[in-house]
Amino acid sequence: MFPRHPVILVHGLNDRETVFKQMVDYLSSLGWSVSTINLIPNTGQEKLEHLAQQLQEYIKSNFEPTQPIDLIGFSMGGLVSRYYLQRLGGVERVKRYISISAPNQGTLTAYLLPYTGICQMRPKSVFLNDLNRDYHQIAQKVQVTTVWTKWDLMIVPAVSSCLGIGKEVVIPVSLHPWMLTDPRVLKVIVAALQEP
Repeated sequence: MFPRHPVILVHGLNDRETVFKQMVDYLSSLGWSVSTINLIPNTGQEKLEHLAQQLQEYIKSNFEPTQPIDLIGFSMGGLVSRYYLQRLGGVERVKRYISISAPNQGTLTAYLLPYTGICQMRPKSVFLNDLNRDYHQIAQKVQVTTVWTKWDLMIVPAVSSCLGIGKEVVIPVSLHPWMLTDPRVLKVIVAALQEP
């Protein structure tokens, strides 16, 4: 029997935890304990490091120090989750990490607004260069699954969602936000959470 850890979902830019309703309902119906967090602000006006600190505090406040957890980050939430994993000690707590349509290599759409957090999502930003210089170390302690779609119009080019470690799954979903509700994506998530 696979270990069923609590699952934490981290939303993307201009989202709130409500975007995960279908995913929460689905995973909960299968027996997982699922938590969500509202990152404040969610507009990209704050540094992603600060949002990652919110995630760190949320985990410290809601889970025992010895409780393993599984982490799912969508879009900007994927980068927030990675910072928590790579720079705030999250690799010591997280057993499975699932990245859904995150701009792991940056996105050209981040040039549309000058906000600090959005600028950090630009290709080759200082923030991304820092995370990407040692990202492979995550896989030494955490099971990583990356899920993305080639038709993503928010992550441009869509292949920027690739992380290059762990398992990679490409699903032909038409729109960025549909990655949270498409039944094929949900099945991939369940499979990833069931890996021993």
